[in-house]
This record gives sequence, C-alpha cells and structure tokens, in this order.
Amino acid sequence: MTQESKGPSLLSRGVRRIIIALYRWRGYRLVEMCPVPPRCVIIGVPHTTNWDFVFFLGATAEAGIKPSFMGKHTLWRWPAGRFMTDMGGVSVDRTAKGRNYVDQVVDAFSRRKELALVVAPEGTRSATKPWRSGFYHIAHKAGVPLVPAWVEDETRRGGIGPAIMPSGDYAADLEKLLAYYRSVMPDHPRWALLEAAIAEERSETNA
Repeated sequence: MTQESKGPSLLSRGVRRIIIALYRWRGYRLVEMCPVPPRCVIIGVPHTTNWDFVFFLGATAEAGIKPSFMGKHTLWRWPAGRFMTDMGGVSVDRTAKGRNYVDQVVDAFSRRKELALVVAPEGTRSATKPWRSGFYHIAHKAGVPLVPAWVEDETRRGGIGPAIMPSGDYAADLEKLLAYYRSVMPDHPRWALLEAAIAEERSETNA
C-alpha cells in the first residue's frame, strides 16, 4: 500500500483539527464562496501574515476542499514524508535537471482527479516585487482554472471568487484578476504589485 492510498495519520488529523480550531477562534468569516473546481490553482493573496495559512486551510475546509501546496522535496525525508503528503503537500525538486518545478507540478495534476493547489504569488509576507508567474504557467500548462481567493486579516474576512480559465495571455488574465481583487478589497496597497506584474509583462511583450 502506498502513502497516498493510506488514510491520514493520527498526527496529520490532529494538526488539521488544531488549525481549523484556530480558524474558528480567530473569528474568520468566509463572506464569498464560489464553486471550486476539483482541479485548479487557488491564488492566495494578499500574503501579509503567518495567519494567512490558518485562514486558507480553514476556509477550504469550510468549502469542502482539501488544499494542496508545493514543498521542497527534502521535506519528504523520513519520518516526515507521510505527514507532508497527508497535509496536501506536492513534492518539488528544484535541483532536478531537465525538469523545472512547473513541469513537476503539471505532472502531479495529470495524475490526479482532484488537486486544489494553493499558491501565494507574492512569495513572501513583505513582498515588494511583482507577482511571480509560476502559478500561471502551472495552471495554463495543466489546463486547469485559476481561482482567486483573498483574506483581510484586519477584519477577519475572506472569500473564494469565480474561477478564471487561463487564456495564454498572461497580462490580460492578470487584469481580470486585478479587477476582481479591486472589487472585494478596493484600496489594498498590495494590488500595486499585481499592477507591476501587468506592466512588466506588457513591457516584455512590446519589446
């Protein structure tokens, strides 16, 4: 029996319950919950605090989704491998020759009927650079939709928006995401990073 065919371990069940309990204790409210396809890339922004992880795990549980995330392959070394898989981890080896991490995650999508991959394209809590484009390339190559999700830690509000199928026009699809995010959090300063990503892509396209 493989790790993936086994049921969740006692440890992973316990950790998940603790995180969901923290989600409820913090008083988070999921004020928008659009349908989430079984295979998709969920965009988690703005990423401003470590509590964001608690929100997204709790929110996806409330929506009936088992979220997944990318993790460095070394995190799967014994004895942590089963725990990482149980928690939804997708192992990525960034040192693998001839196979970048995008292709590795696309392969994971091809093997699964359900995979809701949560990605924070800002990269870090103190992000100052344009969004990283890996999340988009994964969704486009895998042929799965992008699902915009958001959290506002100050008000404990968050939501899961309507899915957007990537067209291959990165800048145009980012503009769709920007329009959505501005509709739910109009004045958040982090959208400047999304605007910067659009401007950067337009500049490279027109060069």
